[in-house]
Amino acid sequence: MNDQSPTHRRKPAFVLPAGSCDAHCHVFGPGSVFPYAPSRRYTPEDAPKEALAALHERLGIDRAVIVQASCHGTDNRAMLDAIAWRPQNYRGVAVVDDTFDDRAFQELDDGGVRGVRFNFVRHLGGAPDMDAFNRVIDRIRGRGWHVVLHFDAADIMPMADIVRGLPLPFVIDHMGRIDTKLGTDQPAFQTLLDLARLENGWVKVCGSERISSFPFDAAVPFARALVETSPERTLWGTDFPHPNLKEPVDEADLVDLVARFSLTAEEQQCLLVKNPARLYGFNN
Repeated sequence: MNDQSPTHRRKPAFVLPAGSCDAHCHVFGPGSVFPYAPSRRYTPEDAPKEALAALHERLGIDRAVIVQASCHGTDNRAMLDAIAWRPQNYRGVAVVDDTFDDRAFQELDDGGVRGVRFNFVRHLGGAPDMDAFNRVIDRIRGRGWHVVLHFDAADIMPMADIVRGLPLPFVIDHMGRIDTKLGTDQPAFQTLLDLARLENGWVKVCGSERISSFPFDAAVPFARALVETSPERTLWGTDFPHPNLKEPVDEADLVDLVARFSLTAEEQQCLLVKNPARLYGFNN
């Protein structure tokens, strides 16, 4: 890791396979074109689509899933603009509310969106209105979409029965933001593994920089356990540009972790290429 500007950071030592996908990244603004939500909990530095593309060129990433972040609220235009720029290689996950009707969802679908995201994380506002959550699930369940769930570790066990009852695929962000100090035997992580075993259960083995400190060794056994438990339903991403993170991160360090999460070429192909292609409709 270093604190150089992103344009001078290194290339990763681990060479990603062709067709690799960053399945969790963001675009922010530019705020002069795509204003941030008035109710936002944080204001990021602009990180437009060009910055994301430059990062992926440095890392050797061909595809991306752009996840709408809470700072833009339900205004998904920055994300949709980025997808329209590279429609063959980009997909999106939107943030919506109960006001979105079938026409609005169709417009998102036409724009490359394949899922919706709900934040339960306390510093981002906490759990959504669950009645509205259920109504959104009902609206998207027939579209072939999925729901992305951003939990704190403390939410995993209380929410487990609701997650088990979801009638569509679900994806849990950032390894459930698990507390690595409590070890892989902790009940929250064992519950996460149980959810990952469900046929409609997916987990992203990203966010190592959120649950551990550089060089992120503490995250490895958790990511490894998830890949072993569900090799065909795990995803990986950079979380660029790392909103609300206190320490700078060189994404090359995160790429190099992949070789410790997935130990064989077959596992790496699943994690980086086949799994996101299947969930997001990329052509292999």
